[in-house]
Amino acid sequence: MPTFGAEITGVDIVSPLAGEDFAAIRSVFEMHGLLYFPDQPMDDDQQVAFSERFGPLERTVSTNPAGGSPFARQSNVDIETGETIPLDDPRMAYQKGNYLWHADSTFKTIPSLCSVLTAREVPPDGGATEFVSTATAYDALDDDLKATLEGLVVEHDFAYSRLRTGFQLTDAQIAESPAACHPLVQVNPHTDRKSLMIGAHAKAVIGWPAEKGAALLDELLARATEQQDIYRHEWRTGDVLVWDNRATLHRATPYDAAHHRRIMQRTTVSYAVSDPEAAGSAA
Repeated sequence: MPTFGAEITGVDIVSPLAGEDFAAIRSVFEMHGLLYFPDQPMDDDQQVAFSERFGPLERTVSTNPAGGSPFARQSNVDIETGETIPLDDPRMAYQKGNYLWHADSTFKTIPSLCSVLTAREVPPDGGATEFVSTATAYDALDDDLKATLEGLVVEHDFAYSRLRTGFQLTDAQIAESPAACHPLVQVNPHTDRKSLMIGAHAKAVIGWPAEKGAALLDELLARATEQQDIYRHEWRTGDVLVWDNRATLHRATPYDAAHHRRIMQRTTVSYAVSDPEAAGSAA
């Protein structure tokens, strides 16, 4: 993987992990921001158990096909019937937001530490997920721009990002996910490395004129997503990815949803633990 990320083999993350094994995984996560575990097929209970080692899980917003559960389902398969969802179904329109560069849950008052995505069923072609490191992007900025960014706060809005793909949330759905504000420059408490909290949910820079703020956010996103810095993951059934939502962006890529099935289950870990390594201390 270029500039960030690590592939981890030789450890069984499907079964309960010993404390020292998870501590090693957590250390690599803090250093590299993106972890790839090949050939680790999980069911829902196993995914929840592994994810909870990182911290408490979020509940999915109601607009997601698995709304209200610990899972954010990225799929064209109906949960109840097992049939392919029609392309004109609102659930498919909702998922178009995943094609934008974003970090999960930046629109929440308590943002996310990380996401865990498991590949349950993958199409023969397409459906890759792409990643970039916003820590690498921050490192590449010149000192003057870094100084400008210090202390800036950004509003992140779920309704705003979904509207960018033409999906209109209802008033009730907007009330369920109100906008939240976070520092633009994030600092990893374990490594002191800085990163940028940007992406599709980033709506405005607090205290800046709208056009000026939007121009800055667009510039930072463009810098972070230069082609040579993108890691593209071509999924295989049984793959597990874990990524740091404080320091990476990701996006889905298209596949033939009319003719091929795709089932991906994501759990999202809240950044709500005062001691982020506490989740790894138990056997």
